[in-house]
Amino acid sequence: MTQPRPDEFKPPPECPVFEPSWEEFADPFAFINKIRPIAEKTGICKVRPPPDWQPPFACDVDKLHFTPRIQRLNELEAQTRVKLNFLDKIAKFWELQGYSLKIPHVERKILDLYQLNKNVADEGGFDIVCRDRRWTAIALKMGFAPGKAVGSHLRSHYERILYPYNLFQSGANLFEQKPTLLADTSDKEYKPHDLAERQQFVQPAESCCNSARRAKRMRTEPYYSCYIILCSSLCALVLFFIEKEIPILVKEEPIEPMSETEKSKSRYKKKTGLDVDLYVCLVCGSGSDEDRLLLCDGCDDSYHTFCLIPPLNDIPKGDWRCPKCLAQECSKPPEAFGFEQAYSDYSLRAFGDMADSFKSDYFNMPVHMVPTELVEKEFWRLVSTIEEDVTVEYGADIASKEFGSGFPIRNGRFKVAEKDEKYLKCGWNLNNMAMMEPSVLTHVTADICGMTLPWLYVGMCFSSFCWHIEDHWSYSINYLHWGEPKTWYGAPGFAAEQLEAVMKKLTPELFKVQPDLLHQLVTIMNPNTLMSYGVPIYRTNQCAGEFVITFPRAYHSGFNQGFNFAEAVNFCTVDWMPLGRQCVEHYRLLHRYCVFSHDEMICKMASKADSLDVVLASAIQKDMKDMIREERELRDKVHKMGVLRCEQAEYDLLQDDERQCAKCRTTCYLSAITCPCRPGQLVCLHHIQDLCPCPVTNYTLNYRFTLDDLYPMMNAVKQRAGAYDEWASQVTETLDAKLDKKKSLSVLRSLIDESDAKMFPDNDLLRQLRVVTQDAEKCSSVAQQLLNGKKQTRFRCGGGRTQSQLTVQELRSFVRQLYNLHCSLPQAPKLKELLNRIEDFQQHSEKFLAAEIPGTAEIHRLLDVSFDFDVELPELPLLRQRLEQARWMEGVQEAKAHPSSLNLETMRRLIDQGVGLTPHPCVEKAMASLQELLTVSEHWEDKASRMLKARPPLSIQALSEAAENVAQIPAHLPNCLLLRDSISKAREWLQEAEALQVVKGDSIPLFNDFSDMVTRGQAIPVHLDPLKQLESLLSEVHAWKESAAKTFLMNNSHFSLLEVLCPRCEVGTGSPKRKSRKSKDASRHSKNMMKLHCVSDLEKALSESHESASALATLREVRLREMEALSYLRAANESKLLPTADCMDLKVCVCQKPPMGAMLQCELCRDAFHSVCVRAPLDARPAQAWLCPRCQRSAKPPLDAALGLLAELQRTRVRLPEGDALNYLVERTVNWQHRARQLSASYGLPDLEKSCATPPSPDGKVSPNILDLRTVLYFLLTTLTSCAVSGLSVELEELMVEGLLLQVSLPEVTRLYHVLLNGLRRNSPQKEVCRINSEKKAKRRLERGALEAEHRDKAKKLQNKRQKMNMEKNLERRAASTSSSPRSDVSHSDDSEEEMAVCPAEGCQQPEGDEVDWVQCDGSCNQWFHQVCVGVTAELAEKEDYVCVSCTVRKGC
Repeated sequence: MTQPRPDEFKPPPECPVFEPSWEEFADPFAFINKIRPIAEKTGICKVRPPPDWQPPFACDVDKLHFTPRIQRLNELEAQTRVKLNFLDKIAKFWELQGYSLKIPHVERKILDLYQLNKNVADEGGFDIVCRDRRWTAIALKMGFAPGKAVGSHLRSHYERILYPYNLFQSGANLFEQKPTLLADTSDKEYKPHDLAERQQFVQPAESCCNSARRAKRMRTEPYYSCYIILCSSLCALVLFFIEKEIPILVKEEPIEPMSETEKSKSRYKKKTGLDVDLYVCLVCGSGSDEDRLLLCDGCDDSYHTFCLIPPLNDIPKGDWRCPKCLAQECSKPPEAFGFEQAYSDYSLRAFGDMADSFKSDYFNMPVHMVPTELVEKEFWRLVSTIEEDVTVEYGADIASKEFGSGFPIRNGRFKVAEKDEKYLKCGWNLNNMAMMEPSVLTHVTADICGMTLPWLYVGMCFSSFCWHIEDHWSYSINYLHWGEPKTWYGAPGFAAEQLEAVMKKLTPELFKVQPDLLHQLVTIMNPNTLMSYGVPIYRTNQCAGEFVITFPRAYHSGFNQGFNFAEAVNFCTVDWMPLGRQCVEHYRLLHRYCVFSHDEMICKMASKADSLDVVLASAIQKDMKDMIREERELRDKVHKMGVLRCEQAEYDLLQDDERQCAKCRTTCYLSAITCPCRPGQLVCLHHIQDLCPCPVTNYTLNYRFTLDDLYPMMNAVKQRAGAYDEWASQVTETLDAKLDKKKSLSVLRSLIDESDAKMFPDNDLLRQLRVVTQDAEKCSSVAQQLLNGKKQTRFRCGGGRTQSQLTVQELRSFVRQLYNLHCSLPQAPKLKELLNRIEDFQQHSEKFLAAEIPGTAEIHRLLDVSFDFDVELPELPLLRQRLEQARWMEGVQEAKAHPSSLNLETMRRLIDQGVGLTPHPCVEKAMASLQELLTVSEHWEDKASRMLKARPPLSIQALSEAAENVAQIPAHLPNCLLLRDSISKAREWLQEAEALQVVKGDSIPLFNDFSDMVTRGQAIPVHLDPLKQLESLLSEVHAWKESAAKTFLMNNSHFSLLEVLCPRCEVGTGSPKRKSRKSKDASRHSKNMMKLHCVSDLEKALSESHESASALATLREVRLREMEALSYLRAANESKLLPTADCMDLKVCVCQKPPMGAMLQCELCRDAFHSVCVRAPLDARPAQAWLCPRCQRSAKPPLDAALGLLAELQRTRVRLPEGDALNYLVERTVNWQHRARQLSASYGLPDLEKSCATPPSPDGKVSPNILDLRTVLYFLLTTLTSCAVSGLSVELEELMVEGLLLQVSLPEVTRLYHVLLNGLRRNSPQKEVCRINSEKKAKRRLERGALEAEHRDKAKKLQNKRQKMNMEKNLERRAASTSSSPRSDVSHSDDSEEEMAVCPAEGCQQPEGDEVDWVQCDGSCNQWFHQVCVGVTAELAEKEDYVCVSCTVRKGC
């Protein structure tokens, strides 16, 4: 958006605009009285009638002819006119000397000679400005840019153009001798040129003026003189320089050029012998140098060109005047400025065509498209410039009586339609308004055109009406019938004298010539200029169909936006009457004539006292009182001066111009002074001394009424207004009462009621009473609300001013207003007390705010006090701010008091909160301290982080130094704490490492301790010297473990190294005896040793053992458990493989399916496996013990390899569970070898250390351990028997089993297996006997089962479902039959399940219930018995073994 120019017009504020309803519009005077309190503050207002109010236009457009006024816009503006007048004088001065004035250009704009002359005069004159070198300051003052040497140009122009004129105006003696002039100007320092050169007029560079649509003052003129005369047909500005033609300012009137003969007319006087003595220079008195002798064209006096001041270099072209004639011409008084009349008249239609054509040509667009703002700015630009001369015409002050009104009138030429007859009587018809009853002008009998009769105004674009007030300071109303808008500017009546003073101050030259200039309606001044001096100005745009009302003594002016038609009239109401008399006095001082006689109007109204309105009668009575008092004083004064002759005169029968005072032009009515020497001339009593020089005794006092006649008239009016005056007196007394004499609000209401009862008309006093009463009632209501304590919860609910809240200043003003009311209110003292409390609160608040930040509790107490005040307190936001500051300060102090909780986030949060606080020294100090702490903390946090992340890690000494610095920071810094913690951990680790490396006796450090040390050491971000040594040792241990794993573990083995090296903690997939409720085996082991149920438990136990001896003891205990568990497993597997009636119900092998096809038997666990499920030894090789996948746990390296690994581990001086296990394995192996040798010697077996061949089979071939099912069952059934027969003990079998458990390969194990296998073959003849006995036993078992079937069926019915379900869960685990329950090769019978659910005890009690406790025989039968049937308690069954009666008897046998 473009910025406005500094000199661009800025529109004043808008005046009020009223839109009355039909009810308000019905009575114009009542409506104007209603809006007067508002509108008179702006001087003018606009009224928009209701939309349907559209009176017809009654003028005949074709028959209306008028002669407009010519307005040259730049001559209207006061300051521009002053400049033009000055240029007129300069031009005339040089013209009379034979030169044309040409105004130079400076910086590409025309030089303002008036401003230059004024600025030089203000600085002290040309000589002082030159002496003090102030030309640059003057250039800046005139708006020129600095640094362009403009000052020297201004000096040159001033010296050539203005200095001679000012020298002439100063009264310099032009006939002074030349040496004196040289004495004043001969100083060479100030005169760089000689005399001849100074006399030369230098012309500036010629400037070209572009052609434009506007009429220009700039015109190229020939070298002839041109008079500039305002208000005449010739008005031209001619430029000073003479050598070239450049544009000059001229008026638009034609100028006849001088003839060539006149231009070339010689100034030299040819002297003859007869008249030689007649032509001598009047300066030097010499007739010499006759070729330089000039002859004045005015008086024919002669002067040498070099004797003139300033001297002339050449003979002037054109007429030349001598100094004497020049002084005579320039001393003529200027003429008063006024508008010229146009040469021809216009019809309304012709004027409209001309106006529209002018506007469209000027703006180069259709008239209806030109914005009003653009026209307004252009108008004020044009009136302020001297470069452009735009001339417009204005049809103003056209008498409606002669040409007809725009409103319809009765008996007029315009025929009114029936629907428009209402406008004939309408009060807003301007023909009716001035003469309506409320207007006092109805009592003026004469038709005053423009006041009582409307005037018409036909405007065009830029035509204007200048600043003025209405005659007699009356109201005016203007209605725009049609056309483009009219722009108005107005100043209120109270600013009239201020506006006059500003205009007189800015243009004193104009008021010196015309003291009543503002009454001539010929001068305007820019509203922006007036507003800059403090004059209130308002504006409005009056559109067609709108009224504009001006109020008494309100100056107003304006201009027309285009072609329009308006009508205006004056009116006066009762409130105007005091101003009317004041206006007459003002006119008397200005010697201005009156439009009508104010005294005559008052007397005529007083003569009709009986018919007057009471309000009007009261106003007339007051006006008459002042009039009679003044008249009596003047007559007394005249009588004292010596005027004795008195005559009565009928002044109301004379015309106004026949009874005007010869001095002040006031219209005389009550009295006047005449003298016989001056017939037809009179003066008012104020100017008796200005009549004539005759003695006062010759004067005659002419009077219209005697004083005795005036008093009865006044009394009649007074009687008419008696009741009203009494009421008005009471109202006035009530309204003017002071302090304790004020009445209550009820008295005001009673006076209003009295006015309504007596039907007094509406007037200013009654309106004032109503306004005062309404104000008092409003104040009473507001005061009561404040006292009732309608508080707003400001602080705790967010605060903020509500619409009903007052500020303290407003409350103070309100209390002052209560005491300034025209009545007394009981709430005033109470509000005063409230105000005092609030002021006390403010004082306390100021103390708190001035001091250091107090505690939050103190501020809360103050805020709690403020809740009682329903007032906006400016201290509350400050107190809330201070509360926030105090809270923040407390938060900072609390955080600093607990450094352990003051972390970086807390500091940043506090700083962020502090940034949003209002600045305060304490807050800023705390912020600085906190910011410093944050900066230091962030620095050390970052540094600690970098030190902890340093690679390689820093030494403990470097970290310790940093930790000492960090310890001084009072904050919780995680990285710094981590730094100190790392240092502490490093020191502890070093101590532990040192202690770990010191081995005492047999106490060898555990591998886990080393591993934990290395892990912890690696986690500590500190350089630890022993760490690399420990990591190297740890790498050796890991390498050993990998080597041991490669040695012992088979490919794809699922066993760990520790599982392979240690005795087995879990033997088999299931125990041969499992109880449904409680396990006696687990209970027994829990009492004897720690719980070692799995490898992890064993590993934990080994890791927790501090010495190798305790680890070996633990492994020995595990070995015992292994042997015991394996014996149970072998017995269970052998028992289920005995021949039975139902062999297909067996679950064998890893697939847990019945035996079928070729089967393999593990020599260790004695379980059977399908050859297709396991890897069978298909190749022929020496006979050796075959182990199942469960029992074949390792690759079984030679003992030497194990010994080598053990020696290698012992060199590392580190204990680990695998090492203890390997050590025990070696010890166990050595012990086994020793026992094997002992048993071999005791049983007379072959030497196990010697090599032996594989025993041959009966057919001479190698016999693999692959048998069919019948053969396997048979051999397994007879093996132990045959061994026993051969004398082999169970000890030998256990030795064999333990040898197979060893995870190293020993030749003794293989030889022992061969010995046992050979022993089995030698006892083979006994196999058949054993087979026959077994078949017989099986047959008897089946018969017994058949006999007991019925008992089982019966027992089954007695069992409840709960027992059956409990027993079914254990059927699978009891599937293995005991030695007393042989199975056959066929499948189980249908009643096998029921058989297992029968208690075999004699006299079974058949217990019932949800849970029935059972116990299994630990003898050879493995049968289940009810605990209650065999007399065993649950605790005993858990703790002790139970052997049934049958097994006990059999064992005894």
